[in-house]
Amino acid sequence: MKAHVPLLMALLAALATAPVQAQDSVISLPPPDAAAAASSEQPAEPEAPAPCGGETITIARMQWPSAELLAEIHARLVSQNFGCAVEIVPGDLAATASSMGVNGQPAVAPELWITRVADIWNGALKGQEVRQAGATYADPVFEGWFVPSYEAEAHPEVLTIEGLKARAADFAVNGRPRFISCPPDWGCAVVNRNLLRAHGMADSFDIVEPANRFELDTLIAEAVSRKEPLLFYYWQPNAVIAQFGFRSVDLGAYNKDNFLCLGRVACATPLPSGYPADPVIVALAQWVYIEAPDVAAYFQRAHLPFAEMNALLQNLNEPGATVQDVADAFVLARGEIWQQWVGRPAE
Repeated sequence: MKAHVPLLMALLAALATAPVQAQDSVISLPPPDAAAAASSEQPAEPEAPAPCGGETITIARMQWPSAELLAEIHARLVSQNFGCAVEIVPGDLAATASSMGVNGQPAVAPELWITRVADIWNGALKGQEVRQAGATYADPVFEGWFVPSYEAEAHPEVLTIEGLKARAADFAVNGRPRFISCPPDWGCAVVNRNLLRAHGMADSFDIVEPANRFELDTLIAEAVSRKEPLLFYYWQPNAVIAQFGFRSVDLGAYNKDNFLCLGRVACATPLPSGYPADPVIVALAQWVYIEAPDVAAYFQRAHLPFAEMNALLQNLNEPGATVQDVADAFVLARGEIWQQWVGRPAE
């Protein structure tokens, strides 16, 4: 066991212009008639409109890492590619959604989980001060079942339900096979119990429901440090998915009626369903579409794949890394992704 301690500790740690020149002579003005003639021959061109209608694009930076990274990345790209004045402001799910609905500020919320503030968001939409630009992430489903990459590489069939059932015995370590679920007071615990029943796996896997998030991560870290076969519940975006190469199991298509039953403790006849898509969106103030339509179009295209955010979060876990540093590195190195957002083909 001592040989696994350093790796286990590492696993657990992962789970967190030019100056103005002086005028020294008097300017000689032409006679009025000459000025008029010059004016009639070469009419002055109108001044170009100020970028973004002269408005500052305020971007909400929420308190969790992925939202912090998105705010910093979008601030850099909007400023560099559209010439807008940009300001990052503190954000909070409820307060930001409410403020956007009342006065259109901040202008952008890059990662708004609208189901968590449904009443506030619906009220904001009715007030017509805010709109949904598009999905924050290219992948719609955040939750699922996972296996370690070493297990998937050895037995690719375990990425399907039928393959898991056929190789259930492989997941036995010092006893029966285990499925590591989520804490019992989380809604996913009920769903996972019923999903095992729906797939006829309840008799093949013992369900382990850790007391809290820390215990969940500890159980996973211990198994991975020993290279044990492992089936577990987790979610994205998350640094550990990238760091340890966890692979998602295909749970099949989402079925609304089936999933409603899966979420009930007393689900008499559970039927299979994948986890539902979670509406996590880029919210834009209505005025952005009027004053800065190019910026609005940018945010309508700005969907980040989970794999990219997982890697960004992993980089953020490196010693000394800051959100600003990671955002700068993304802008520098990942043009093939963000150039499509700004409306240019990838180089």
